Amino acid sequence: MLPRIDSIKQMRLKIGITQKKLASMTGVSTSMINQIESGRSQPSYHTAKKIFDNLASLEGKSSFHKAGDFCSKDIVKLKPSNTLLDAIKKMHELSISQIPVFNGQELVGVISEDGIVKHLADVGESELKNAKLSDTMESVPPIVDYDTPANVLVPLIRYSKCILVSKKSKIIGIITASDTLKMME
Repeated sequence: MLPRIDSIKQMRLKIGITQKKLASMTGVSTSMINQIESGRSQPSYHTAKKIFDNLASLEGKSSFHKAGDFCSKDIVKLKPSNTLLDAIKKMHELSISQIPVFNGQELVGVISEDGIVKHLADVGESELKNAKLSDTMESVPPIVDYDTPANVLVPLIRYSKCILVSKKSKIIGIITASDTLKMME
């Protein structure tokens, strides 16, 4: 069974190819692809199958959606010597829910709202001002290359608070759960 014919245009645009390219790959005219996408013409089963087969083969090879396309380039950073109170203030001020922790240029962990809440439940509010991030931060989040395909990101973000993006061994961006929602648009 084939996908719905009216999904061809959406799939083609998601992959980032032109009607002309799809027509050439399928062996039909650009005009025919245009008519199919606009609903003015119904392709034969054979033609529809060729179109969907070509789209499916390109989907895995698409260079259209990469981690670098979705990451936020402005990374908020804290140091292990910062306190939980510093992290809470920064999160509130910037409306963010996790912050990577760096010791100089080295990533050493991440502090998140969940981690702070767990820490507060364990030790109480009185320890808030004095608790250092080095004692409460979570482990280093995953780091992916700038060119990592976007479809790899969703499973990663399910198990970590954030994903950091590197280019030429330098961390240049951060991806959070809300950034992965941009991929759905």
